[in-house]
Amino acid sequence: MIELGVPVALATDFNPNCPVESVQAVMALACYCMRMTQAEALAAATLNAAHAIGLSDEVGSIEPGKKADLAILDVPGHEHLGYRLGSNLVRHVVKAGELVVEDGKLVYKRGRRAGHRS
Repeated sequence: MIELGVPVALATDFNPNCPVESVQAVMALACYCMRMTQAEALAAATLNAAHAIGLSDEVGSIEPGKKADLAILDVPGHEHLGYRLGSNLVRHVVKAGELVVEDGKLVYKRGRRAGHRS
């Protein structure tokens, strides 16, 4: 399909047809079972997935005007995503422009600093 120019999307939602919650695992399976390259799998899980659900104007890529929801992973490059299954690669998470996970630890939870009581 990719060779024909058809955009392929990858996603998880833990439905009976795909009992996997890990995008990293789904990307690795796509590379192994569907012979996608790591770059194709990354595009399928980001750009193409956003397009598939009609949100490509808001999410799916890092561009001015789009929501700043980012996961910064501890890998040298996208080509390494499928090689460390079972490892939490997430180092930092930015949600709506706010740092919520720093060095793998929750910083904010539901708009409040983690561990803060009010």
